[in-house]
Amino acid sequence: MRALLTAPLGADFWKLWTSSAVTNLGDGITMVAGPLLVASITANPAAVAGAVFAQQLPWLLFALASGAWADRLDRRRLVVAVNIMRAVALGALALAVAGGTASVPLIYAVFFLLGTGETLADTASSAFVPALVPPDRRPTANSLLYANFNVLNQFAAKPLGAWLFVIAAAVPFGVNALTFALAAALVGTIRSVPPPEKRPPSRLRADVAEGVRWLSRHRLLRTLALTMAVGNVVFCAAFAVFVLYATQRLGLTDVGYGALLVAFAVGGLLGTLVAPTLIRRLGSVALLRAGLLVEVALHATLALTREPWVAALMIVVFGIHTTIWGVVVTTIRQRDVPSSMFGRITSVYAFLELGGAAIGSLLGGAVATAFGLVTTYWAAAAVMAVVALAAWRPIAAVHR
Repeated sequence: MRALLTAPLGADFWKLWTSSAVTNLGDGITMVAGPLLVASITANPAAVAGAVFAQQLPWLLFALASGAWADRLDRRRLVVAVNIMRAVALGALALAVAGGTASVPLIYAVFFLLGTGETLADTASSAFVPALVPPDRRPTANSLLYANFNVLNQFAAKPLGAWLFVIAAAVPFGVNALTFALAAALVGTIRSVPPPEKRPPSRLRADVAEGVRWLSRHRLLRTLALTMAVGNVVFCAAFAVFVLYATQRLGLTDVGYGALLVAFAVGGLLGTLVAPTLIRRLGSVALLRAGLLVEVALHATLALTREPWVAALMIVVFGIHTTIWGVVVTTIRQRDVPSSMFGRITSVYAFLELGGAAIGSLLGGAVATAFGLVTTYWAAAAVMAVVALAAWRPIAAVHR
């Protein structure tokens, strides 16, 4: 980790990294506090789940359009404006909670605004690294940004969010508002992000279609996008019933199930630490192909084993793979996608990723109900084996 943090990446990158760190911490706090807040108002499980859905829905509705806007507008100013909007929305929610006037519809509305802002800010800021960091240092830069998610969002924020909610229900939302305000101030001082290229006026739909066509013609990025989409379908199908798998198949208690989930974050953190070195020593092709094999091995191992430690070890390996895969694919996109198209290509990836997750979550319960838990994991392994075979040769185009 020290090698990552001392990398010579430039002052503007560290401003971006710090803004990413504080927003990841704030997002993680709200991710925990939001359902707790809804549950304190109503005991309806559907209402509690609706808070999460309200924040995810904008990605399905607006991801592609947000990518087009990110390519039209000044990306730095867009991220600053969105972060201010999110700070105001969360500040209003914190005041409503403190005043005892918060309601489920208000919470949904705020979370929907947060999700909408996320589609714009995440898409626009994804183009910052190519503008701030030389190509040979981008794997390190991307690993550092993934570290923010793995360490702060997944590890630190979860217990912190619950603790802050216990202190006072309004506090976690006020803290998240401050993180967005700080992030806006930091991004506002970044000067190395160029303004958008001047283009002839066009309709938003035409801009979106142009991005989809560009991706469909790029064999490598098309393969990686479709691989990720199918991978998310089978992963979310398998892990939609993971709590039942952990208790019924592995015989774990609720505490054991929680510990098993931590294995994902442990793997993600390890992946952050080793990604730059492995990319440099083994190369992107070998790592992407190894990742395909890990995808197959995860589901096959879970289908075969009844030992919790075997499942946990495999999940750690899978967590390492997901971070390395993310760093490699992000770096390839930064290399191959023109700046004028970056927002749209990133948004197509996000749309495929979340669309695959949504479809998989629906399929998982249906398959497990009809054929049993173990069949769900065997089916996932079989699908990923087919994907691995289909993607094996196109992945060699990394070194085109």
